[in-house]
Amino acid sequence: MNNPNDNVRIGLAITGASGVIYGFRLLEELLRRQVLVHLTISPTAAHIAQLELNRTIDLETGSIQGMDDLFQKWVIYHHFTHTGAAPASGSYHLKATAIVPCSMGTMGRIASGTSETLIGRMADVALKERRPLIIVPRETPYNTIHLRNMCALSELGAIILPASPGLYHHPQSVQEMVDFVVARILDHLGFDGRDLVKGGWAAIDPLANQSHLDTVNDTF
Repeated sequence: MNNPNDNVRIGLAITGASGVIYGFRLLEELLRRQVLVHLTISPTAAHIAQLELNRTIDLETGSIQGMDDLFQKWVIYHHFTHTGAAPASGSYHLKATAIVPCSMGTMGRIASGTSETLIGRMADVALKERRPLIIVPRETPYNTIHLRNMCALSELGAIILPASPGLYHHPQSVQEMVDFVVARILDHLGFDGRDLVKGGWAAIDPLANQSHLDTVNDTF
């Protein structure tokens, strides 16, 4: 790593839910913004990346097939078992932590406070230090246990941001649908993600930027 700007540090965990592409795209966008990313990946996430995207992840080195030179410059990789890594300590100041995608098993362990791996510990630290924690579940339908875990984490201050892309911007590809969700994650991490979505709600609905008085006047 070539001495990146250490002012903004984000924790990112990619876990074993379908939709690993969301984590990859978020990582790419953070790197494009020259954000220092502390990255950890679960073994199941690596397996799903191979199945869904035909991309290989080396869990020992953290290398992700297809990532460019920015990965080497801006990523600090931690093995998921390394619970002594810097992001496992509250005294190490991450701006925010995101778990993208978040499996239901991971979410359950976070909600119950068990920190068996670095992934759980990073989330636990974010909650105890009152720092932003973005959890992106990708599951359907939700059972009652899933919903209770989401409610518990929301009450603790986490942001539950399901991988549920909107359609009002008329996406023309899977990537445009993925980018809709990634843009929302970026917003909640404190970055401007509007450049990823061509046409927000105000661009789609001509009445969105009018006051209700204007709307009433137009009616009569």
